[in-house]
Amino acid sequence: MRAGVADAVRAAGGEIYAVSSEPQALAGRAATDWRLDFETVGDPHQEIAGACRERGWLDLFVNERLEFLHASVGEGRGFVPMHPKGYFQPGVLALARDGRVLYRWRGVPTHRNMGGATERPTAEHVWTRVSGALDTAGSADAALDADPPLDSRGIPWPIFASLLIANGWFLRARGFPSAKHVAWAGLRLLAFGAAWAAAFAWLPTLPVAAALAAWAIYIAPKVRWVGQQFQHVEPTEAG
Repeated sequence: MRAGVADAVRAAGGEIYAVSSEPQALAGRAATDWRLDFETVGDPHQEIAGACRERGWLDLFVNERLEFLHASVGEGRGFVPMHPKGYFQPGVLALARDGRVLYRWRGVPTHRNMGGATERPTAEHVWTRVSGALDTAGSADAALDADPPLDSRGIPWPIFASLLIANGWFLRARGFPSAKHVAWAGLRLLAFGAAWAAAFAWLPTLPVAAALAAWAIYIAPKVRWVGQQFQHVEPTEAG
């Protein structure tokens, strides 16, 4: 919308739809909160995503591990996300009126992009590809865009996992309801490191080291668990 791509699509006779793996109530809530000027459709049973797969248009990755999402996103928000078949990862599909694929891209979730939470093709790039395909009527379906310019980059997984642990007060991993929670988690992480440094500097080394080792033993399974919850697709699986 900010880039003017939505208006350009409509000027060309098209329309934009956002499809979410959450129920319609939450999809509509997102549209209101984000002030979207296009329709947002809930597809919790993945009927639309399934139709796109069956017709050979776009095959999205799906994450069926939901324990961390339910524990983090639902807390304090008055709802728990409902994904009876898991949630599908991001994708972009543009179709001509005759069903020809003008553009397609699918996100490959990895720990580098925080399980698919970041790294989307820029709207301007997508529209350039779509408008170019419109000008070549009768051509073949567009191939999957494997290396588009991205609107954001992820952060290294060890840092991201550390921030999740910091957001859970170093007792468990917890997701971020908003961007400000990421900043607070960063401050907690710095304070946590400074506290341990001060403890090693001013207190007997052996008990401090023993306390740190005990915490590391306690938190290690939780770090492994959250790593399993965030989908990671190897290059051989991505195709």
